[in-house]
Amino acid sequence: MRVLPPPAEGFPATVETLIVGAGAGGMVAALAAAQAGDEVVVVERDAVPSGSTALSAGLIPAAGTRFQAAHGIADDAATFAADIQRKAKGENEPTLVETMASTAAEAIEWLADRFGLAFSLVHDFDYPGHGRRRMHGLPTRSGRELIDALRVACEGAGVPILCEARADTLYADADGRVQGVGLVRPDGSEERIGCGRLILASNGYGGNAARVARHMPEIVGALWFGHSGNDGTALAWGEALGAEIRHLGAYQGHGNVAHPHGILITWAVIGEGGFQVDRTGRRFWNEAQGYSEAARAVLARPGGEAFAIFDARIAGIARQFADFREAEAQGAVRSADTLDALAGALGLPTDAFAETCAAVDTAKAGRADDPFGRAFAGATPLAPPFCGVRVTGALFHTQGGLAVDADARVRRAAGGTFPNLHAVGGAACGVSGSGDSGYLSGNGLLAAVTLGFRAGRAVQAARDASG
Repeated sequence: MRVLPPPAEGFPATVETLIVGAGAGGMVAALAAAQAGDEVVVVERDAVPSGSTALSAGLIPAAGTRFQAAHGIADDAATFAADIQRKAKGENEPTLVETMASTAAEAIEWLADRFGLAFSLVHDFDYPGHGRRRMHGLPTRSGRELIDALRVACEGAGVPILCEARADTLYADADGRVQGVGLVRPDGSEERIGCGRLILASNGYGGNAARVARHMPEIVGALWFGHSGNDGTALAWGEALGAEIRHLGAYQGHGNVAHPHGILITWAVIGEGGFQVDRTGRRFWNEAQGYSEAARAVLARPGGEAFAIFDARIAGIARQFADFREAEAQGAVRSADTLDALAGALGLPTDAFAETCAAVDTAKAGRADDPFGRAFAGATPLAPPFCGVRVTGALFHTQGGLAVDADARVRRAAGGTFPNLHAVGGAACGVSGSGDSGYLSGNGLLAAVTLGFRAGRAVQAARDASG
């Protein structure tokens, strides 16, 4: 991961917009840039586009969409932005929050209308911190489906994606203007490609153990649930160029990954009235805080594991997610007609587990306050058949990175922006504050899609401004 002066011999080929990374951010940027009239090339280190997006549920939060209106949900960008800032305790740069919140609906409807992505609203349960139901996803609620749909859209738009091409060198002049990148192929051969501008969409640094230990020591040892290519290349280039860096301790964790199966269990099983216990059969925190901070809470328990407890009604809601159906198919989700039988299936102490379930029912009935402060009153009591799954905590992706403006232009530490360098998604500093608890559900794909959309269109905006 080097930054070098431009080669004296130049570049064998040059394109107007070069994008590093074929995840959601990179491909949305490519589609937007191509629509704006740019010649675009995307380079991707893997054999097929994948990235952290493919490992996610593929859900994008947006406010004021027609998909919300179809379910009678009134929402707007200001309400969305307030929710983002509230979760992050006001630690985000306000303009960036407002930009993402006001761009998301336009980007999703553009992807639906122009490229046929079959978005629909997750309308049957709430995500922690969101004041409205605003999560949008494709039919399987799978990031793999989202990646595949974006790849097909790029193919249809004539955008070439050069796979098995790992970008390891950035060429920039003394003023910080990017001239191109160097690529390494699987056989060790090297190529160079020049560019009019560069969009970094290579995600963050969660796959770089040394950086995780340095910036996020509290999550060291967690299951790494991101993509191995998230090695911090974009961050290293930015540091070498003198970019402004923000919130390197911010990340998205998840405390509900089936163990040892390694399958994401949707937080709907908790949000709809389920809860978590540890090996002692007892609850240990307020699960309503969010799934990101759940990672640390779960990892701190004996054995670094917990058990998500819910019922068949909630499992029915969770089955809209392909991951949950896969967890059921692999036997990760256990079911029983009685709480004692479920305790036995999960290896939990029967008496303690029964006491915990009774206390939750009492709180749901409004007869006592929850000792952890969760607002259980009015929630539906669990009913047989009961369900449970052994889970652990995981690191999904980082949220700090290169500071960017509203069009995803990378900021200089000394002030101003670089003339032709953008960062989107996990390569950029997101809107999740400085740690894990500031992560609002969907923030990762929010930054990928909105910043990708704006970075792709930035050249067109400049053309329009110049007349």
